[in-house]
Amino acid sequence: MQLSLGPVLYNWTPDRWRDFYFAIADEAPVDVVSVGEIVCSKRSPFFDDHLPAVIERLRSAGKQVLLGSLILVSQRRERRQTEELAAVTDMLVEVNDLTCLRALAGRRHAIGPFVNIYNESAAAFHAAHGAARICLPPELPLSSVAAIAAGVPNVAIEVFAFGRVPLAISARCYHARVHKLAKDNCRFVCDKDPDGLALKTLEQQDFLVINGVQTLSYACTNLLGDAGRLRGAGVASLRLSPQDCDMVAVAKVFRGVLDGRDDAEGGNRSLAALYPNAPFSNGFLHGSAGVSYVP
Repeated sequence: MQLSLGPVLYNWTPDRWRDFYFAIADEAPVDVVSVGEIVCSKRSPFFDDHLPAVIERLRSAGKQVLLGSLILVSQRRERRQTEELAAVTDMLVEVNDLTCLRALAGRRHAIGPFVNIYNESAAAFHAAHGAARICLPPELPLSSVAAIAAGVPNVAIEVFAFGRVPLAISARCYHARVHKLAKDNCRFVCDKDPDGLALKTLEQQDFLVINGVQTLSYACTNLLGDAGRLRGAGVASLRLSPQDCDMVAVAKVFRGVLDGRDDAEGGNRSLAALYPNAPFSNGFLHGSAGVSYVP
């Protein structure tokens, strides 16, 4: 099975963002890396200057690079940004919003986990329109994953296997609101929370995480122990989503288990030490509450 790395969802400083991808290029055993600002178009200018060097470093290391599109396109400048992204022809664009499909005009591309592909008919539709890779939505149970993989045997099916689950995107900025700021004058306060801002219920239980205009789970998906079942279901790749931890080490743990050098139980202990910020979950894959963890 391949390992892929999704785009950084959080507002990291530009230098940290660049150095993170340089380390991934030089040290992480991942095959595919998706890059680009996909959450908030206002953040994009901070990383644009570093993007060419990041892409070159990743490609030189033998990684396939995908360019991620915005999850939500609602303004003219965002439509222009999407059209400019779709004009790139020397690498695959990863579609995260259906508005990008029109600009791609049927060219070969990838589909990110933010597009709702819930059955084999939807997957076949996207395959017919140029999708070569599909990262499925993280809330699908294993039975649906297997059915979709069987329905599109010529498409590389990927599953979200590590990281806080992206649950929703909004035109409103929650980070700005928390700090009593307007979205248009947010001062980019989301950079204060490099792993998202955790929310609690009225009973003071950890519940969700906000990341600017995005809502994520508090729990961290971890499908390391389910890798064998996913391989048997026809899954070609597992996706790791960058969190505020040593993602090179996380990738090495997954690679070791996938290659049979290590067992999943020991791997899970290593992951818990690498990322102690949130409990693990895999409930969606097992058809139960997403927040739960089935050993």
